[in-house]
Amino acid sequence: MNTILEGPPQPNQFVVFTTRVSRTYQKLLDDSVPHLYGRWGAAAFLLILYILRVYYSGGWHIISYALGIYMLNLLIGFLSPKIDPEADAMGEVGLPQKRDDEFRPFIRRLPEFKFWLAIVRSLTIAIVCTFFPFLNLPVFWPILLIYFLALFFVTMRNQIKHMIKHKYLPFNMGKKVYAGKKSDK
Repeated sequence: MNTILEGPPQPNQFVVFTTRVSRTYQKLLDDSVPHLYGRWGAAAFLLILYILRVYYSGGWHIISYALGIYMLNLLIGFLSPKIDPEADAMGEVGLPQKRDDEFRPFIRRLPEFKFWLAIVRSLTIAIVCTFFPFLNLPVFWPILLIYFLALFFVTMRNQIKHMIKHKYLPFNMGKKVYAGKKSDK
C-alpha cells in the first residue's frame, strides 16, 4: 500500500551520471567544431605527448605500430571520395569526367571532424595503453618501422594514382580568381 503513495520510482544514479557525462562530452564536441586550428593543435599536442612518452619510457613498439596503421587507414578514408568512381558500375554517379558533365563537389568518405575525432581518440587510447606494462611486448622495432614505411608508401602511391586517374583533388585550394584585361594607359 505504501508504494502507491511514494510516487514514481527514482532514476538510477548511475544512469543519471552517465547521461550527464555523455551530454557534457557531446556539448564540448559541438562547441569545438568551428575551431579548426585549435582542434588540430590539440591533436598535435597529444601526438607530441605520445611520442615523448614512448621515447622516454623506451618501448611500446606494438602500440605505436598499431596506432600508425590505424592513422594510415583514417588518412586513406579522409583522402578518398565517398562514391568511388571505380566501384560505380553504371557510371551515372561519380566525379565528372567530361567538360559537359555536371559539377559534383568532392565529398569525403571520412569527413574532417570525424577524422580529427578518431585521431584524438586513438592517441588518447594509445597514451593510456603506455601505462600498462603487459602491453610493452618485446619486438625488433626496425622491422616494424620498415614494414610500416613500405605500407605507407605503397598505399599513398596507389591513392595518388587513383586521384590522377579520376581527376580529383581532396583539398580545397580556394576560389579561382581570374585577372581581367589590363588597361593600357
